[in-house]
This record gives sequence, C-alpha cells and structure tokens, in this order.
Amino acid sequence: MQWAGGRRSGNIEDRRGIGPIGIGGLGGLGGLVVLLIALFFGVDPRALMDNSTEAPANVARPADDQTKDFISAVLGYTEDTWSDIFQRNGRTYREPKLVLFTGSVSSACGYAQAAMGPFSCPSDEKV
Repeated sequence: MQWAGGRRSGNIEDRRGIGPIGIGGLGGLGGLVVLLIALFFGVDPRALMDNSTEAPANVARPADDQTKDFISAVLGYTEDTWSDIFQRNGRTYREPKLVLFTGSVSSACGYAQAAMGPFSCPSDEKV
C-alpha cells in the first residue's frame, strides 16, 4: 500500500502521554474505592496511577508523529473503502473515532490497557 500520498483521516483522538485519572488525584476514600474496583475487575492498579516515565502530552516525538501520520493514512483508506462498500449497498457507513493511547485509557466500555492490544467499544463508537 502506498500510504505517503493518501488521504488522512481526521477521526483520530491522540491521548498518548495522557494518563487516566491517577489515584493520587482522587485522594482519600475515592482513591481507595477506585483501587478496590480495579483489583476486583483484574485491572493493574499501576495503570491508574500517574506514569512519570511517559512524555508530557504537549511534547511530540518525531517517531510518534510518523506513527500518527501512518495510522491516519490507513484509517483514511479504510474509511473510503467501507464508505464505498456501504454506499453500493444503499447504506451509510458511520466512521468510528480511533483513539491512540499509551499505558491505559478509559472508554465507555471501561478501562483498557495497552497490553490488551487493539479493541473496539461500540458504546462510544471508538476503536
């Protein structure tokens, strides 16, 4: 696939470097409740804490920019392909939002960790 000249999708939400709400930020009883719920559902509690090894959200690395550009091009191709297939069948393709993240992320389907790999949440129409 020749991706360098392809259309870029605007349906990307870049949350890399932005951690979920840290337990320390909740404080006291709220933090304890979140910790207990995380443990009950098998979520690694470290994923809920601030991760100081990640780059700040406002600092872009060249490799990250290239990765986002590639993903944006691939998503653009898939949007165009599925839109065409749906249109030929008298339907309308609803484009999902693709979320880039590191560590863990909160979705309408709950918390997910990067170690889980790609996932889709139908409730918020995000991938």
